[in-house]
Formats: sequence, C-alpha cells, structure tokens
Amino acid sequence: MGVSEDMMRLALEQARLALDEGEMPVGAVVADGVRVVALGHNRRERAKDPTAHAEIVALRCAARAVGDWRLSGLTLYVTLEPCPMCAGAIVLSRVERVVFGAYDRAAGCAGSVYRLTEDRHFNHFAPAEGGVLEAECAALIDRFFRGNRRESQR
Repeated sequence: MGVSEDMMRLALEQARLALDEGEMPVGAVVADGVRVVALGHNRRERAKDPTAHAEIVALRCAARAVGDWRLSGLTLYVTLEPCPMCAGAIVLSRVERVVFGAYDRAAGCAGSVYRLTEDRHFNHFAPAEGGVLEAECAALIDRFFRGNRRESQR
C-alpha cells in the first residue's frame, strides 16, 4: 500500500465522521509526505456555512498549522473530486498536488467537468490524480444518498 492509499484511508475516516454527524460524507487530509498536517470533513450543516466543505476546513487547519496561507509542497487528499469553490481554494493556497477518490461527474473541477486546478491561466498549477480508493469513497457517498432518500420517503 502506498502513501496515497494510506492518506485516502485517513480521509475516509474523516468522511465517516461527517456521515455520523449527518453531513455529506467527504473527508480531507493535508500532508507533507507521510506527515499529516491537517484533517477536515464536511461541516456545512453543523456550521450553517456553505463554504465548510472538507477541503476548505482542512486547508484552513493546515494554514494555521504551518503559520502561512501558502501551502507549497503539501498534498491535499480528499474522498470526492473538488467542486469549483474548493478547486479555487486549492489554487489560491498553492497546494502542490491533489489526490481524490470518487469522481464528481456533476461538479468536479479536477478532471470531470473542468480542470481548474490544472488551468495554466492561473498563477498556480496543482496536478490532480483521481480514482484512489474510488470504490470505497463512492460507496460512502452512495450510502449517504440512499439514507436521505429513505428519510424523505417517510
């Protein structure tokens, strides 16, 4: 098992915490090689904050941990492909690389709909790799939506 899989397993643990809190189960890890710098999971419902996506939470924690908004040299691992907002934050934070699990065919901006993190028009380029532990990441999201459908049918 490689570093990407190990870090994605940590991100999955964060996603499970989000699920336990009634949130969309997305988790994120910011790492410097094998050293975890920050963790985060979705908190939109709990925080009543539309920007409290797992990636944003983890990036904010990482910035506090390193004492700078520039997260150069760090990798962001996230269980779901980043949306446009999160992809923009990734570019602005100078994260070196993005690794994600499940693809988001509807709103993913690291390869599915658009490659915002890799757009050379911006001042920073963060290559993205998708599909790491994809089945596990997608299954957790599917579980969340199946549960929500059951609740709405009651």
